Amino acid sequence: MINPQDKRAFPISIIIPCRNEGAHIGALLDSILSQEMGGNDWEAIVADGMSDDGTRELLDRYRARHPRIRVIDNPARYVSTGLNAAIEVAKGEIILRMDAHTSYEPDYVRRCVETLLSTGAGNVGGPARASATGFWGRAIASAYRSAFACGGARFHDPAYEGYADTVPYGCWRRDTLVRLGGFDEAMIRNQDDELNLRLTRSGEKIWQSPSIVSWYTPRSRLSALFGQYFQYGFWKVAVIRKHRIPASWRHLVPATWVLTNIAMLLGVIVCAQAGWASAWLALMLAWTALLSVYAAACFFAAVQAARRDGWMLLPVLPLVFSIFHYSYGVGFLFGMAQFLPAGRKGAVTPGRLFTQLTR
Repeated sequence: MINPQDKRAFPISIIIPCRNEGAHIGALLDSILSQEMGGNDWEAIVADGMSDDGTRELLDRYRARHPRIRVIDNPARYVSTGLNAAIEVAKGEIILRMDAHTSYEPDYVRRCVETLLSTGAGNVGGPARASATGFWGRAIASAYRSAFACGGARFHDPAYEGYADTVPYGCWRRDTLVRLGGFDEAMIRNQDDELNLRLTRSGEKIWQSPSIVSWYTPRSRLSALFGQYFQYGFWKVAVIRKHRIPASWRHLVPATWVLTNIAMLLGVIVCAQAGWASAWLALMLAWTALLSVYAAACFFAAVQAARRDGWMLLPVLPLVFSIFHYSYGVGFLFGMAQFLPAGRKGAVTPGRLFTQLTR
């Protein structure tokens, strides 16, 4: 166990799961090589999910030039299996995760280690900051920074410092990850949230520090955004099924909203088919009122985001907000149908729609 008061240097293992990241992995490795390591010995372990786009050849070139970079196979090709494979061979007392679609300030690693040691938390990280290029990428990044899109989680607040229920990526003591059993390999998505839920339920804390700075690159297409949050919603049900409680009740809101709309639509159809004119009119008025309130909320949130990120984004931000909500909600309902039927036990094997890469 690492003593928070111990000021000696600690070996660090940076773990990176990747698959077909030829366009991004070089920039990530260059960023790692330029990190301030604070006098700590370090290694970077890339778990490659059998890439076939030239990623592996690029990794081999970096490995040949930089002996601190290690490359291992991840034949299962999922993030959770890659993370566990890297943890298994890691030599560091501190393990820090990085992602290929994120850029990091040069002091990112040093800040993570200092925060882990000074707070005594089980996991530390920085807030989720987003940066993108292109019109749609900027619109998605703007919505991502809004509490209205993502439920007001603390890790979306770039100024918040303190205890949180989750943080992006993460930095842990190795013995913490070993004690928890690593990442759940049944979780194709949301494996980090599930691990953090296990960590907090074991009595440990998660600490967020705004001094830990990274910039996530969100999806740049609406279809990719829909697929991403559809899968997030779907796999959130797997986490709830495992732990029998949501990590936060905000995870239930999008599905409740989608289900309400489905119920209203079915009610309108039934009333129309049955010839119940007064009931049909009452339902239509109620549904219109609900949609009007939702549209007003989208517009208000869009104004707030556009004031911060640029007024040219205002016309499309309500659409982007609705994609965040409806895709997550629909995915959650599919997850309920897949994971929660009465009497269902054992492993569930979802199809490609729920597991394929969305970039």
